[in-house]
Amino acid sequence: MKITFYGAAKEVTGSCYLVETKTKRFLIDCGLVQGSKIAEERNLEPFLFDPQSLDAVFITHAHLDHCGRLPKLVAAGFCGKIYATPPTLQFMELILDDSVDILAEEARRHGHDPIYTRQDLAKTLPLLQELAYHQALYLTDEVSVEFFDAGHILGSAQIKVSAEGKKIVFSGDLGNPPVPILKKPENIGSADLVIMESTYGGRLHEDKQERTLLLKSAIYETITMKGVLMIPAFAMERTQELLYELNSLVENKNIPSVPIFLDSPLAISATKIFKKFETYYNQDARKIIAKGDDVFNFPSLHFTLTKEESKKINLESAPKVIIAGSGMAQGGRILHHIEQYISHFNNQYLIVGYQTQGSLGRRILNGEKSIRVHGKPLAVKAKVRAIGGYSAHADQNGLLQYIRGFDRQQLKQIVLVHGEEEQQKLLATKLQENFQIPVKIPDFGRSIIF
Repeated sequence: MKITFYGAAKEVTGSCYLVETKTKRFLIDCGLVQGSKIAEERNLEPFLFDPQSLDAVFITHAHLDHCGRLPKLVAAGFCGKIYATPPTLQFMELILDDSVDILAEEARRHGHDPIYTRQDLAKTLPLLQELAYHQALYLTDEVSVEFFDAGHILGSAQIKVSAEGKKIVFSGDLGNPPVPILKKPENIGSADLVIMESTYGGRLHEDKQERTLLLKSAIYETITMKGVLMIPAFAMERTQELLYELNSLVENKNIPSVPIFLDSPLAISATKIFKKFETYYNQDARKIIAKGDDVFNFPSLHFTLTKEESKKINLESAPKVIIAGSGMAQGGRILHHIEQYISHFNNQYLIVGYQTQGSLGRRILNGEKSIRVHGKPLAVKAKVRAIGGYSAHADQNGLLQYIRGFDRQQLKQIVLVHGEEEQQKLLATKLQENFQIPVKIPDFGRSIIF
């Protein structure tokens, strides 16, 4: 088999891997490059392979950096099936639809054609096809693809490709167990080659008890300072985990009563999809739901769908908590709250997810004291906090544990993707120290023959 890395090579976004067997050609993921302006422009470039020659596309999960260029692929001539788990399909429809207008506005602002249009999306949706966990799909008698739970977001998948007498596992993005709602990543056990994400390859997260204490601390401090706690959160998974945790804190009276606003139409819609797939939840979450608890709602929580409702948040006196998208502050309603509150010392900005290089969220995390939002210069005076334990990605220990789940007599090689090069090198060193298995870090556009 030949695997070519057309994305997420020495970087965290744009996952896209071309797999070629003797008889079939297919993609694992087809994601947007996200982050800086340069990265945005890369999405406009033509694919470096012929989309018409592809037999299929397999999507690990519904984050835009894994599925966001699918309509562009269809516009370029792809007409095969796009396979994903049932939750992923519904999330993809939601997030791709939400992105159409955002990409159109971005294109207008920068003077280029949009990456894809609503017409391109309309041609894409009929190609979507369900593939459940553990349901092997045979492209030929000798080429099969199978999904396993990755524990990253609801419906996320690891992908095992079996062909030419070999087994290759694409980890997708791996979860950070134990977490609310989700099951832990499945142990596949058997592989000759593992292509593994490395987002936090050189880092360790706080333990889960510490992350809850840090969240409580941020809320208590916000109340004491009569301030505003801004939480930029990804619409899928991170928001639902926060709601789950806040529901527990509120119902057990572990935090004082404070108005909490979910100011993200996309997150509100995603939460409705979550409620359709309770069989995908872990045992603890299912037990709580069985007792009649709505784990995504509680008395002090307010959903703000419309722009008018969002604007009224400003009229609500502090203290208050605002959860809004986007998670990296690259767009969405969080920008309006940053503009309103980031320059006041009694407020806080709480980061609970990965911030890619070049994003506004990364610059705030790095301690920049002056930023621009909607063309307006702003002094960053609010307290900036980060809780790594809420990350949906496995840390270094989690990635090492993932490899321990494979038969290391069979495993011949590990390839690291979806990570910044510094993080990948740190992880590669640890992997070689622990397992004495060759590790590769591919460049963009490079191929391996296996």
